[in-house]
Amino acid sequence: MEKFLLWIEGTLMPPMARLSEQRHLRAIRDGIVAVLPLIIVGAFFLIIANPPIPKLAELVKPHAESILVPFRLTLGLMALYAAFGMGHSLARSYDLDGLSGGMLSAGAFLLFTIPVNVDTPKDDPLGYVLPIANMGGAGLFVSILAMLFAVETLRLIKKSGFTIKLPDSVPTSVARSFEALVPALVIILVVWGVRVVLNIDIHDVIAMLFKPLGSFAGNNFLGALIPVVFIMLLWSAGIHGVAVIGTAFFPIWYALLDENAAAAAAGDPLPNIIVEPFFQWFVWIGGSGTTIALAIFMCFSRSAYLKQVGRFSIVPGIFNINEPIIFGAPLVMNPLLFIPFILAPIVCTITTYLAFTFELVNRIAILAPWTLPAPIGAYMATGGDWRAIILALLNIVLSGIVYYPFFKMYEKKMLKEEAGEGQAQTAS
Repeated sequence: MEKFLLWIEGTLMPPMARLSEQRHLRAIRDGIVAVLPLIIVGAFFLIIANPPIPKLAELVKPHAESILVPFRLTLGLMALYAAFGMGHSLARSYDLDGLSGGMLSAGAFLLFTIPVNVDTPKDDPLGYVLPIANMGGAGLFVSILAMLFAVETLRLIKKSGFTIKLPDSVPTSVARSFEALVPALVIILVVWGVRVVLNIDIHDVIAMLFKPLGSFAGNNFLGALIPVVFIMLLWSAGIHGVAVIGTAFFPIWYALLDENAAAAAAGDPLPNIIVEPFFQWFVWIGGSGTTIALAIFMCFSRSAYLKQVGRFSIVPGIFNINEPIIFGAPLVMNPLLFIPFILAPIVCTITTYLAFTFELVNRIAILAPWTLPAPIGAYMATGGDWRAIILALLNIVLSGIVYYPFFKMYEKKMLKEEAGEGQAQTAS
C-alpha cells in the first residue's frame, strides 16, 4: 500500500493537480461549491418528504408536494444557480466583472429553455411558465456549456474593444453594465437562434446521444457494467448520469423486476439478476459513486474544509442522497477524485454480480423505499436475506479501499491550500 501511495503521489497526482487548477475547471468547481448551502437544505427536505419508514411515509404522503417546495426551488434549480456562480468565477479569473459574467451565464442557460403557455384554468390562466425539469442536476452540463459560451464571448468582445464605453465620471457599476450590453446582444441572438430558430434542444441532443445504450441493458454482466461506467463518466463531467442514462435503462430494469416478483409470487426461482434495486442497494450505496465511504473518511479529515463537507454529507448519504458530497468535495470536474469516483461503483458491480450469479445472496423481487440505509434496503429487497447485509457492508469496505489513497492525496492538497490561506491572512 505504501508503494502504491508513493506511486500515486509521485506519478499520477502532479498532472492531475495541474489539471484541477485549469482556469475553466476551477471556475466550474468554485461555482458549484457556491451552490452548496441550497443543495444541503434541499436534500433534507427531500428526506423528510420520502421517509424510509412505511407508516411514516403514509402519513407524509398527503403533504409531500408542500414539503418538496423548498427542494424544487433549491436542488431543483441547481443548474441555474450554478450557471451564475460558475460565470462569476470564470469572469473574475479573467479580471472581468463577475456580476456581468454570472448574469450572462444564467441568462444564456435560461434561454435554452422555451417557456410554455399554460392556459388553464380557463377563468385565470397561468400564462407563460418555465419548465424546471432540466434546471436541476439533469441540466448541469448544459449550464456549463452556457457559462463557457457566455463568459468567453464577454472576454473576446471586451478584448476586441467593441464595447460601449462611458466617461470616467459615470459610476463604475453603470459603466460595467453598458460594457456588457454588446456581449449580451450577441449571446442572446446566438442562443435564441440555436434554440428557437433552429429548434435545437441541447438537453434532448444529450439524451439522444446516450439512448442507444439501452440496447446493452439485459440480464448479463455487461448489462450491469456498461450503464454504471457511463453514468459515472457523465457525473464526472457534471451531467446527472442517472437522469440521462436512466431513461434508456429503467424501463428494462423494472420489467425484469416485475418478472422476478411474479416468479416469487408463484413460488418459482427468480430468473433475473439485473434489476433496478441491484444498483440502488449494492452499487449506489450512499448515492451515485458509492460515496458513503468517502463521506466517512471526510468526517475525520485533517482538512477543515473536507471535514465540514463530510459532516454535512454523512446524514443525507445514509439515506442515499449524495449531492452535498458530489458538489461539495466536489467530485464533479475534479481530476484528483475522478478515478475512484468511477472505479468504486465498478468494483461493487462486479462483486454484486458474482454474489447473485453464484447464489450467495437471494435475488431481488421487492422494491424497497429508496431512502432506506443500504444494508436495510438490501435486506428487504432480497426478501429478508441476512447475507445481503453482509454484501452491502462488504461493498462499502471495498469502495473505501478504492477511495482511500486518492482521498489522502486530495486531503494533502487541501491542507496545503488551507495553510497558504492562513499564512496570507496572518501577513495581512
